[in-house]
Amino acid sequence: MAEPMDELLARAVLLREQAMRRLETLVNAESPSGDAGRIDVVNRELEAAYTAVGARAERVPGADGDHLVCHWPGGPERSGAEHAGSGDGHILMIGHSDTVFPAGTTAERPFRLEPDGDTVTGPGVFDMKGSLVEVELAMRLLADTGSRPFRPVRLVVVNDEEIGSPDGRRLVAEHAEGAVAVLGLEAPLPGGALKTGRRGVARIRIDVEGVSVHAGLDAALGVSAIDELVDQLTALRAAVPAPPAAELNVGTVQGGTRANVVSGHARAELGLRFADQEAETAALAAVESLVPIRAGARISTTRLSHRPAWADDPANPLAAELIRLAGALGLEPGTGTSGGAGDTNHTGAAGIPTADGLGPEGGGAHSVTEHASVRSLLHRAALLAAYLGGHAAAAADKENS
Repeated sequence: MAEPMDELLARAVLLREQAMRRLETLVNAESPSGDAGRIDVVNRELEAAYTAVGARAERVPGADGDHLVCHWPGGPERSGAEHAGSGDGHILMIGHSDTVFPAGTTAERPFRLEPDGDTVTGPGVFDMKGSLVEVELAMRLLADTGSRPFRPVRLVVVNDEEIGSPDGRRLVAEHAEGAVAVLGLEAPLPGGALKTGRRGVARIRIDVEGVSVHAGLDAALGVSAIDELVDQLTALRAAVPAPPAAELNVGTVQGGTRANVVSGHARAELGLRFADQEAETAALAAVESLVPIRAGARISTTRLSHRPAWADDPANPLAAELIRLAGALGLEPGTGTSGGAGDTNHTGAAGIPTADGLGPEGGGAHSVTEHASVRSLLHRAALLAAYLGGHAAAAADKENS
């Protein structure tokens, strides 16, 4: 296995400048969540890139512009391979095209190669436009070596991951149907570790309606929506499981009009995180079963987004395969659980063999220090090509013969 792995990596290095040009184009083509026009520019770039390496690409209309789905045909099945991708079905890769940065950010911080010759910076370079380039490079490596994926591959690139994939999740669910392995293209954990579990997350909005009156003349006739909301939030602190099982963050609070008016409306947006299914059930039940404390107050809750907890499995067989392949490239990635949530929460929680964190190493996601390693991008592209090309299956065939 070492020789073909060496060839993949050597070819990846030769494609460095091509990958850099693509990454610069994607980073400087800003794509904030909800900006359909800018996301369309990125989609056109990706569609052309992936089509050139054998994909059948399709645009899927969404609430805030198109999502992108790509299909690559698979080659002949390898018999006798005991691994996470054996049996009928396809391999699913999951990524996203949106970033958290507002339009205009690149005017101050455009794509840049730092003096060390390896570090690239710019909004979205790490989360996750480097990963999108990585996919193109992996498929190019397979084509250049006369190979093809050993089974059909699908790539889903949603345009709303950074706001919880409220629309994109339907595509993830649709294409996860029948998948035998799911590769998440999010950034790895520090040190390059793969993600084999993720905390669940939910965004909940609480709306409180009170009775608005003059605070001086008719206070007794009013019902303060703000007071009701404050008391409800205090009660929730006690009702939601304590950290580390669950965490409750009150992200925003709004309400009232003037100091001399009893507030008739108040609203809060909450962020919930949970480590496992038990904590998730308890936390969501606490938030969604609120009842008014004050006579005359009304409360409603809206689940804005939700990703279920994906419990960590240290023995994750798909991650184990990837780690074996990485070893042939001189990499030693570990595994771990991410405190953040992503689209692989859905596939991991559903029991589909899933490994995330296959993007290039770097850091500073969602910040002015965001950066990624070009060297890591090339290594991870070779790793992705090796897995998709059936190197793990070939090794299993050899061991079982």
